[in-house]
Amino acid sequence: MRSELSSGMTSSSSYSASSFFARFWSSALRSKPLSPAVETSVRTSSGDGLVRRLGLFDLILLGIGASIGAGIFVVTGTVARDAGPVGVTISFIIAGASCVLNALCYAELASRFPAVVGGAYMYTYSAFNELTAFLVFAQLMLDYHIGAASIARSLASYVVSVLELIPFLKDNIPSWVGHGEEVLGALSINILAPILLVLLTVVLCWGVGESSILNSIMTVTKVLIVLFVIIVGAFEVDVSNWTPFAPYGLNSILTGATVVFFSYVGFDAVANSAEEAKRPQRDLPFGIIGSLLVCVALYIGVCLVITGMVPYQYLGEDAPLAQAFTSRGLKYVSVLISFGAVAGLTTTLLVGLYVQSRLYLGLGRDGLLPAIFARVHPTRHTPVQSQVWVGLIASILAGLLNVRVLSHILSVGTLTGYSVVSACVVTLRWKDKTSSQASTRRISRRREGIICLFTIACCGFAAGVLFRYGASFVFLILAAVIAIFSAGALYLRQVYTDPPGFSCPGVPIIPSVSIFFNIFLFAQLHYEAWVRFVVLSIVTVGVYAFYGQYHADPLGSNASIVYHRAPADEAP
Repeated sequence: MRSELSSGMTSSSSYSASSFFARFWSSALRSKPLSPAVETSVRTSSGDGLVRRLGLFDLILLGIGASIGAGIFVVTGTVARDAGPVGVTISFIIAGASCVLNALCYAELASRFPAVVGGAYMYTYSAFNELTAFLVFAQLMLDYHIGAASIARSLASYVVSVLELIPFLKDNIPSWVGHGEEVLGALSINILAPILLVLLTVVLCWGVGESSILNSIMTVTKVLIVLFVIIVGAFEVDVSNWTPFAPYGLNSILTGATVVFFSYVGFDAVANSAEEAKRPQRDLPFGIIGSLLVCVALYIGVCLVITGMVPYQYLGEDAPLAQAFTSRGLKYVSVLISFGAVAGLTTTLLVGLYVQSRLYLGLGRDGLLPAIFARVHPTRHTPVQSQVWVGLIASILAGLLNVRVLSHILSVGTLTGYSVVSACVVTLRWKDKTSSQASTRRISRRREGIICLFTIACCGFAAGVLFRYGASFVFLILAAVIAIFSAGALYLRQVYTDPPGFSCPGVPIIPSVSIFFNIFLFAQLHYEAWVRFVVLSIVTVGVYAFYGQYHADPLGSNASIVYHRAPADEAP
């Protein structure tokens, strides 16, 4: 009797475990084809959507506002000291070139799905599956949370610097107010950063129109200041300061490229504004590419000027632009730069918080996060709950933690997320996504293509690691050759369709190069970044297994979306 009872319990436990894993894979492999036109009508008629108030000029300023900030006013000095006077410019060019390829991919997908918030998460959900999309969201969101806290502390420091221009406040503001006062190493008290985050959160909750006006005014202001700085600084350049070009070699330049990569993420913000753009299918591609090109030009100009004015080893790390002009006796320009930095960091922070709330909104609608994140205010037409949550997380990080300790694990989510978006462009172009040939072929054509994309990513990582640790050049060439053969297989063995709207040129070659390059840069990050990627992925899978798979609502909140489960042999 006892043995029968034990046997029954064992079989019940075995059945429960197998049932759990069966449900897990069934949910994880669901994908989400979108119907943009129907989705628009559903959102508009039901009244639970956002309001379309952003024109092309607003979208371009949104992208510039997200990008021109910490990259110019904070990061340039740090990277210049590590990469050299011309090396820092090359770092910005390399990161910019990689982002141009990514922007072309984003532009196609934004044009293809112009009516839905979610950006990279939503594209991945449509092209691959639910679990991969959730992983992309988690990696991107950690980048955004840490980035917002870091920018808030830099903004607080610049605000204090501006206030100290008033004589009776100079040297009388305690460090814990804006500059931060370290306590027990990792802890660093900063009072002003959370206050600034609360103010910007209120603006974003008030309405997208109001926040767009603030962003436009501040962005135009900082662009004019940056142009003025470039013009004035050009007359102070000493060409001898540009030598040696790259004293620490190519490795330092590539590492610098990974650091400044996050300075170009503005076009991601444009893609996430799809549901609030007036003419998304036409304006989103132009907004994405246009804002990125403007940022690349401004970054290059500032790098050349600042390294030409002051020897790279003497550039400050906290306020390199202002210090460079002060050292040349141009105090009035440094004061102007401080105001420009406040404007620049404000818009970067504003747009960063905006993007995060829209990502949470997308997951709330799909049930992967609690339903409270899916709520949109009936009169303000903003996701107030999501916005408050984002502001709260950033305020805690900025007010209590020394986020500079965490800054070196930035760009992990951005690089991996952009790589997945590039892969989405390729997979969504394939004809007959679920071809009937899958049953007669030993391996389906879709799965074959996904293996090629994965091989390209692995080759990019291998090449990056080999380059980083000084391996023989022969191994680098071997990794590149394998990637080229994989891209060739994608080109020759897949049938591609032409998408509606904007079309990324050179598919699948340009997306393949983008994936290889992004993962190559990923390999240049600190090893802590790799650990963060693995640990966060494990945690995310756990959250999905015990919450997401049970609460995801494929048909309830988005009636216009038709879900289907990808065949098991076609999952990435």
